[in-house]
Amino acid sequence: MDEFGPLNLMPRKGKAWRPHRSPRRLRATYNRYDGVMHMLAVLDLATGKMYYRIRPRKRWCEFLSLLKSLRIRWPGEKLYVVLDNFSPHKHPNVRAWAAANDIELVFLPTYGSWLNWIESEFAALRYFALNGTDHRSHGEQNAAIGAYVRWRNARAEPKTSFAPDSPIRTWTEYPAKAA
Repeated sequence: MDEFGPLNLMPRKGKAWRPHRSPRRLRATYNRYDGVMHMLAVLDLATGKMYYRIRPRKRWCEFLSLLKSLRIRWPGEKLYVVLDNFSPHKHPNVRAWAAANDIELVFLPTYGSWLNWIESEFAALRYFALNGTDHRSHGEQNAAIGAYVRWRNARAEPKTSFAPDSPIRTWTEYPAKAA
């Protein structure tokens, strides 16, 4: 589980097909009167599917609402939610509700964001759904994100092995620290 954002309305650079010698222009005049949105997302490792919500804020109550939706989606199962150390994840109300509803919150080590599998999914989301766009409303932007997530979930595969070809798996001795 992680947060993605802020999602603001502004032209984003990216690749696009254009006729030779006529580059795509980004408008210089845009405003941020509509504020920003935040995406809270969960990656189910058993199926590889992503579930998300887009909200104007990312406080503990929005996070708790997401946990409640997970509990409704998977009733009766013990859930393990891997999290970073963002303070709303550690709010006393969140911890109490999670403990009472058989959800274990597993916190990543500090500076261990690379261990959170959903981070790589956010990179793909940014590339395929946001780069090269100029959305005029949050509804339009949310629709683009939703279309990408539906496309991605239709092709999802279980996440079974973390970095299978990484050389770190074959190390028997760690390199000495450089002085």
